Amino acid sequence: MNRIIRNTLAICGLTTLLIVATPAPIYAIDALETACSDTNNDSEVCKAKTDSATEMIRIIINTLLFVLAIIAVIMIITGGLRYTTSNGDPSKTKAAKDTVLYAVIGLIVAVMAFPIVNFVIDRFGTTTTSTTESTTKKP
Repeated sequence: MNRIIRNTLAICGLTTLLIVATPAPIYAIDALETACSDTNNDSEVCKAKTDSATEMIRIIINTLLFVLAIIAVIMIITGGLRYTTSNGDPSKTKAAKDTVLYAVIGLIVAVMAFPIVNFVIDRFGTTTTSTTESTTKKP
């Protein structure tokens, strides 16, 4: 009886795996074209659509760093609230202090990463642009 249940579950699991893992054709669409064709085409992504890939990467990374900084500030506030509501319990106080410490470290990393990433993208972008321009110009 136990063997029958195990075999039935194995067959159901394999069947589910085959159904879920079966590749399906995917057709590419230009998501930016459809998103920027509306009246709301004044976003940074739509403005950068004609820019190079490095500008698009810069916008994405800077946005992610901004979101990380906001999350770090929220965690600092959460840690402060946890610290004030710990009522002197040593374990809660330590957990709250650790939350604030790690959030401050995360904020410092995000703030320091911003100029580093922009510097690297600037160097990469100018190298790519200069090699592209030098190969496309005819003497």
